[in-house]
Amino acid sequence: MSETTTRIERPDGAVLSLYGWTPPGPPKGIVHVAHGMAEHARRYARLGAALVEAGYAMYAHDQRGHGHSVATPADLGVFGPDGWNALVADLSAVHEVARTAHPGVPLIALGHSMGSYALQQLLLTEHDRITAAVLSGSSAFDVLAAGVDGSAPLSLSLFNAPFEPARTEYDWLSRDEAEVDAYIADPLCGFTVSAQSVADMSAAGALLADAAALARIRSDLPLYIFSGDADPLHANLSLLQLLIDRYQQAGLRNVASRFYPGGRHEMLCETNRDEVTRDLIAWIESTLQARADA
Repeated sequence: MSETTTRIERPDGAVLSLYGWTPPGPPKGIVHVAHGMAEHARRYARLGAALVEAGYAMYAHDQRGHGHSVATPADLGVFGPDGWNALVADLSAVHEVARTAHPGVPLIALGHSMGSYALQQLLLTEHDRITAAVLSGSSAFDVLAAGVDGSAPLSLSLFNAPFEPARTEYDWLSRDEAEVDAYIADPLCGFTVSAQSVADMSAAGALLADAAALARIRSDLPLYIFSGDADPLHANLSLLQLLIDRYQQAGLRNVASRFYPGGRHEMLCETNRDEVTRDLIAWIESTLQARADA
């Protein structure tokens, strides 16, 4: 497996760190991962290895305000001016880099948590340039955002309440204690997100729920939604079912979902992560095969 690191300069001066994992031969497809809030792209290296073994290339970038896409540690959690919309546009820029590296290869966009909301927004305008989409640790963002104070910095320990009394403030991420401990020990994880960045992000909630905007997504876009059923972001699956209903009511004909009993927020870091990864790759394989058959 070949792993590369490059930098992408954005029009507003932001510089993003981009990581690539590629097989020795031409890839069957490209998977782009947009990570969640208060983490970074290299946490997905294990997924990259599994995808490469299956014949796929994977790209993941440190989103603005995250990882090595910040100038100083003080910039962690700061998206910058019009930061949320810029963060969404960054996904498209990474897609262009991947397409240039692998012309004509199908591109599957995967967003986790915050990355899933960015992908939800990107799909409203770039659905015709993405072969398939995957949402992990997602929710109906407008409803979720309504319960968050958009005028204050956000600490992700807020979501630990359903698991109290808990061993750590981040037990909500995974049942695997080693994974939680690694997250806590990582200096690029667990930081507070600035009030302005939270406000910018929350303001996008209404757009992601707009029926007219959703109806413009091409009806044949394959969409896979997976989650642990104990993830506090979806209120006992009710907000995920609402999200699925919205896409189906908008006309999407190929919406698949899988919910894992007992799983928490980071299913790719859960105790059954190998099963989750196999299921994801199997869905990608079947989706690309159906595309080839068509």
